Amino acid sequence: MKQPFPLRSLGIPALCTALATAFACGSSVSDEPQAAAGKAGTAGSAGGAGANTAGESAGGTTGGAGAGQAGSEVATGGLAAGAAGEAGGPAGAAGAAGSGAGASGALDRDPETLALSGAITNVHDPAIVKDGNTFYLFSTGQGIQVRTSTDLKSWKAAGQVFEQKPAWITTTDATDPNMLWAPEVLYFDGAFHLYYAASKFGVNRSCIGHATNTSLAAADGWVDEGATFCSNMEGSTQDYNAIDANPFQDEQGKLWLSFGSFWGGIKMFRLDIDGNRNGTDFYSLATRSNKAIEAPHLFQHDGFYFLFESVDSCCQGSASTYRIMVGRSTDVTGPYKDKTGGLLSEGGGTLLVQGGTRWRGPGHNAILQDGQRYYNIYHSYDADHGGVPTLRISELTWTDDNWPISAGP
Repeated sequence: MKQPFPLRSLGIPALCTALATAFACGSSVSDEPQAAAGKAGTAGSAGGAGANTAGESAGGTTGGAGAGQAGSEVATGGLAAGAAGEAGGPAGAAGAAGSGAGASGALDRDPETLALSGAITNVHDPAIVKDGNTFYLFSTGQGIQVRTSTDLKSWKAAGQVFEQKPAWITTTDATDPNMLWAPEVLYFDGAFHLYYAASKFGVNRSCIGHATNTSLAAADGWVDEGATFCSNMEGSTQDYNAIDANPFQDEQGKLWLSFGSFWGGIKMFRLDIDGNRNGTDFYSLATRSNKAIEAPHLFQHDGFYFLFESVDSCCQGSASTYRIMVGRSTDVTGPYKDKTGGLLSEGGGTLLVQGGTRWRGPGHNAILQDGQRYYNIYHSYDADHGGVPTLRISELTWTDDNWPISAGP
């Protein structure tokens, strides 16, 4: 079995030497806007199925952003104005005025990539949620790393969720036990629900952990809720990997958790109001013949559920071939199809973002809706700075026939 570059077995300080031999790990990277991926109202980039990968038979990365609770006062990166009322309330309205975006999220210009500064390096698997006037970014790292911003552009380090891993976790690497992956946050039932992965690289004996907090401003307020779901534990055998969890609330208010990395692809099950698994129903959403698929992210827009996924090779620094694909369905359980009608369950997918000369392997994305503006949040490897994984935020708009267009890479 070929095992990908073991990024997840490393501590954040070690990333500088591990991803590349010359690793520039300053807290700030000059981040010029990139060329737009397409014009609002045009067809956008067609990706299709069957793209080749580096051929790993195993792997693990990443997560996306948590979905927002409809009708709450929290704007987040998962549920577009869905169930009852537009997600956001006062917080979600921030940024709407003067945005140049209409009610459908269409810009009157090409989407752009934001110029970021501050603590934007060593960011892998970013998830974003807004509480009040502050954006909170969660990412893979020691105890789950946290960053904050008030404008989406300037970012500050804000500690970590756990000082050390919860005692129940036995699935992380013994040499780096506090390295937790791919956090996602969703606000529902009066609390923020954080889901994350406890695993090690190249295996599918993994657990999805769960923690809650009533206010993101309370950095020490996270309560460990134990494991939500595990794979290949206590002698059981499953052809999937319990990482890259993505909590989501549909337009009927039902709660879901999608997950998956390599092996059998992207899976999903119901959650109850407490954030635990609800029932035994189990859905398969997407796969690829080379198994290089992970990091699901669900988002709702104009009558469709969109499934974003990351395919091909992550965690290889500047050699990464990661890219973001998308499909959509009128039912949250699928089937999800690309623009040509190809099924994601059969390897289909429409290309959203792929790497360029400087920014390589963009992936593990999340969609943030802030008022009537949409953003695509992901990590990418900076070839000009030794392949360091770096936060990227691009504007996102929608075509007339309701497909997303993202600036990037």
